Amino acid sequence: MAVSSAFVGCPKLETLLNHHNLSPSSSSSSSVSQTPLGLNGVRVLPKNNRTRRGLIQKARCELSASSDSASNAASISALEQLKNSAADRYTKERSSIVVIGLSIHTAPVEMREKLAIPEAEWPRAIAELCGLNHIEEAAVLSTCNRMEIYVLALSQHRGVKEVTEWMSKTSGIPVSEICQHRFLLYNKDATQHIFEVSAGLDSLVLGEGQILAQVKQVVKVGQGVNGFGRNISGLFKHAITVGKRVRTETNIASGAVSVSSAAVELALMKLPQSSNVSARMCVIGAGKMGKLVIKHLMAKGCTKVVVVNRSEERVSAIREEMPGIEIIYRPLDEMLACASEADVVFTSTASETPLFLKEHVENLPQASPEVGGLRHFVDISVPRNVGSCVGEVETARVYNVDDLKEVVAANKEDRMRKAMEAQTIITEESTQFEAWRDSLETVPTIKKLRAYAERIRVAELEKCMSKMGDDINKKTTRAVDDLSRGIVNRFLHGPMQHLRCDGSDSRTLSETLENMHALNRMYGLEKDILEEKLKAMAEQQQK
Repeated sequence: MAVSSAFVGCPKLETLLNHHNLSPSSSSSSSVSQTPLGLNGVRVLPKNNRTRRGLIQKARCELSASSDSASNAASISALEQLKNSAADRYTKERSSIVVIGLSIHTAPVEMREKLAIPEAEWPRAIAELCGLNHIEEAAVLSTCNRMEIYVLALSQHRGVKEVTEWMSKTSGIPVSEICQHRFLLYNKDATQHIFEVSAGLDSLVLGEGQILAQVKQVVKVGQGVNGFGRNISGLFKHAITVGKRVRTETNIASGAVSVSSAAVELALMKLPQSSNVSARMCVIGAGKMGKLVIKHLMAKGCTKVVVVNRSEERVSAIREEMPGIEIIYRPLDEMLACASEADVVFTSTASETPLFLKEHVENLPQASPEVGGLRHFVDISVPRNVGSCVGEVETARVYNVDDLKEVVAANKEDRMRKAMEAQTIITEESTQFEAWRDSLETVPTIKKLRAYAERIRVAELEKCMSKMGDDINKKTTRAVDDLSRGIVNRFLHGPMQHLRCDGSDSRTLSETLENMHALNRMYGLEKDILEEKLKAMAEQQQK
């Protein structure tokens, strides 16, 4: 009979069981004492299930009692007991960078607009995310094409679960529905993704430059926000470097079109070719997107555009910057009147509620006969400015950012060739970032080693001063203090040098981490570092 699988991987349990069965005079039951020996002298468990369970239970109890006794004898501290508990998995496990995202490639605009977080709300979102039990740092990248949350998670599985539930709570979308459309990326894959995003490789229009400005804005808004910590801020700052390098060292941005220019292209595709120049254009919103729409309309030969905006100041600035096109300003309360006089209406505002609904549009006069009597609404806002119900109006056509795929499909092959050049840069920068992140592991050891040496220095200095008496002058005291500091600094110079590296050489980094572990063992620094982690975890959970 083979040894029960219950003992596999538990030699201490096997030893205790064998101990009980070595002698017929054992205090265990007769069925246990008479248990025959199996292969290699290991006792075979009795066939009777009750006896088997009793034997295992007794052995486990004695194993537990033995462990407790040993613990008491060794005066194991509460911290060391915690090391052996389930919490140890969080203290020793390296925190993971995780991306939980939905983009134009994975989720429809209807879902993305519900999940969208305005820029002004990013600090609040970061604070709420970092208030979750397993999230240490966070950042939000919310644009018309994507809603991505970057976190540093103590546990990948629990972190993803908590963030997904938070997204569901803030958007009103069921968790199950979010899970159908989200994508999850961890560590190196997450790094690769944000670098590709910043370089414009993950955009609807390959190589578009506006996303780099949006990544920069994440860093700008995150400055001073508690949850925008070293790992996540370092990731986004490195992503900005990657975006700049790709645009400088490759020609991926040459002739690249933005979402705004793709919107103009789409509008002109839908109009009769003869009316491309004569069609009446109206732009709602004079922000960055609206400004780019006007710029590309001018490039396509448009000579006049009506711009509806909350204030005239921005419109005046655009007018001065683009003297080649006539720009007419209208206030927001004249929006419907302006739309009634336009053949194409572009919307690009930050409004969180639709500006145009079916009841607003169905009573508008038809567009001019030159464009077939159809009024085209090109909505590049997320959340959308034009309700989908407007499409039910017979004389109206509605397009949103998801419809721009039709425009960019034609030049995709050429841009993919350019993207391959960018990938070389991204791979190189990803390696450097991962090495930098690895090198951060030595920081606690450096701090603890210096603190350890300082404690010894101060203690020995106090002993020395007490022996020298009370009549020692300040000059001598300062000289002795400087001497002790100098000795400690000279002593620490070598170890500190071997704990620092710039991450550019993987061999050097590997050696640095080995040195870190060696110093932790030699000077007992791991306990202090673990205490810091546990304290940080406790503080995080109390927030």
